[in-house]
Order: sequence, then C-alpha cells, then structure tokens
Amino acid sequence: MIAIYPGSFDPITLGHLDLIQRGSRLFERVIVAVLRNPNKTPLFSVQQRLEQIRLSTQHLPNVEVDSFDGLTVNYAQMRHAQVLLRGLRAVSDFEVELQMAHTNKTLSTQIETVFLATSNEYSFLSSSVVREIARFGGSIDHLVPPHIALDIYQCYNHNSPMLNPISTEAIPPLKNISVEREA
Repeated sequence: MIAIYPGSFDPITLGHLDLIQRGSRLFERVIVAVLRNPNKTPLFSVQQRLEQIRLSTQHLPNVEVDSFDGLTVNYAQMRHAQVLLRGLRAVSDFEVELQMAHTNKTLSTQIETVFLATSNEYSFLSSSVVREIARFGGSIDHLVPPHIALDIYQCYNHNSPMLNPISTEAIPPLKNISVEREA
C-alpha cells in the first residue's frame, strides 16, 4: 500500500521525520509530497526542501520525495496511492484534519486518510515554531536535523546558538514584594 505524506515542510522538523519513519514501517511505500503553494512565501524553495528531505530520509529505502501542486487527492490518484498520512499534535489539528479528510473523501472514495498521533516529545513542534525561534536567534538544534538547522541559521544570518551561546546577565530577584493570601 502506498501512502502520501503531503505538506509544505518549510522546514521539515524532527516531528515530521518521526512520522515519516513510523509511516515507513506501516506502508509499503511513503511518498513525502512537498506542496507548491503559491499563497505562501516559503523560507526555502521547493527544490531546497526536496533536497533537505531526501538527505533526512536517505536511510529509509521505502521513502520517496516529490513535489506537487493542486489537489492532494488528484496527486495521490496520479501516484496510485491509497492513503493520505497525516499527523495529529492536538485536538485543534484533529478538527482541521478531520474536515480535510471528509472533504477529500467527497473528491475520491478510493483514498483513505490515516492519522498518526505525534510522539509526545514533538507534540508542540511545527515548522512555524522553528522559524519563529530561529528568527529571534534561539537554538533550533533540538528541533530539526543538523543540516537543516545550518540552512535555517544561514537564512537568518545567525550562527548556531549552541555553538555561540548568547550571554545574558542574571536577573536579580525581586525584593520587598508582599503577597497577601486569601484565607
């Protein structure tokens, strides 16, 4: 059975990669499909994202990386896939993903959507969180593969905070603050 894992992956995170690895154990083949979305201004070009994902998944022989535009269902049909693979981090993801799964079902009754809950350690993680942290000079080394962290730091003209930690002064404790407790 072939599964499509669609997304913008800008950038791909350790959470995405965890889902890809787990999906690769469940399906004969997983196609990581990078959506070309003209409504977004990406950090990386589609070609850069394809290369980043290929490098990150090269150890998984049944994972293929491709790009597409248009409807995911049409792409899945073209690739003879039977499943759309989606990750769920929180209830808010479920609401959006369930609506999309129902919509896709109206477009093709031959394609099922399979949801995988994210691993606990990645339940907060998204590409936008990674970009936001990096934009303000924080470390993303624990959120993305090393080669992608370097690419992101270069985009924001930063060195890795892990390599060049920012020194901060300790904030002195507040004094003379009384707190009244209610009985």
